[in-house]
Amino acid sequence: MPQMMPMEWTMLYTMFLATFLVFNITIYYMTSTKSKKSSKSAINQTPLNWKW
Repeated sequence: MPQMMPMEWTMLYTMFLATFLVFNITIYYMTSTKSKKSSKSAINQTPLNWKW
């Protein structure tokens, strides 16, 4: 199996890097950023009295 020239390795690296970045950027911007409505009444907080 013949070895690849160094320029071909750098082109292959840049192609995979560009594909990876484009894929991650599209996934990041395609996800919905709508957050769930959180109601404060759903959180049950009871004060604790610590006595040592």
